[in-house]
Amino acid sequence: MITLLRASACLVLAAAAFLQLGSAIPLGIFAATASSRLQFLGMKVAGTQIALFGGIAASVFQALSACVGWVLAQAGLPASSDVPHSLHLLAFATGGPGYVATVGLLIAGISVAAGIQGFAPRWLMVLGIGIATVAELSTLVLVFPAAAILLPIARFSGFVWMICMGALLPKSRGAVASRPAAGAFRQEAPQV
Repeated sequence: MITLLRASACLVLAAAAFLQLGSAIPLGIFAATASSRLQFLGMKVAGTQIALFGGIAASVFQALSACVGWVLAQAGLPASSDVPHSLHLLAFATGGPGYVATVGLLIAGISVAAGIQGFAPRWLMVLGIGIATVAELSTLVLVFPAAAILLPIARFSGFVWMICMGALLPKSRGAVASRPAAGAFRQEAPQV
């Protein structure tokens, strides 16, 4: 019975590692496309490069965490040695604070670059900066374990932010010109 439970647990862990690795690829593609789109729209600022670095690094951290998770799923690992515990810690460090902090760079870079020029609504820029702040603060988990609550907050709100930004970021320069000025960072004061 225990052998059967261990085998099914290993299968579930291997499937989770597969799905986690699969999620790393679209994240890298999103980072490349979003930063490329901002450059196409005329943004030649550091934010686009910071976003690209953050997205690619997050994708690599996610893939590394998935690969370590797959190794942990193998039935041949000795349970009594320190190796599985060390691998669990590596999987957590790469898939937790490593991933979340670099996603924070992606979100911050795109939020600021897109928001200031009015390519994205101001609320999305402010939300992105808030999520990025929580993401960067989540690295405190390496020193203060209680900060682990910040990891899922930044991770899941970051997913929602990426979906919104992907839907709202203009696809052409003409779409930017036709947008109302309400999305811009600076608005003119109403005339009395």
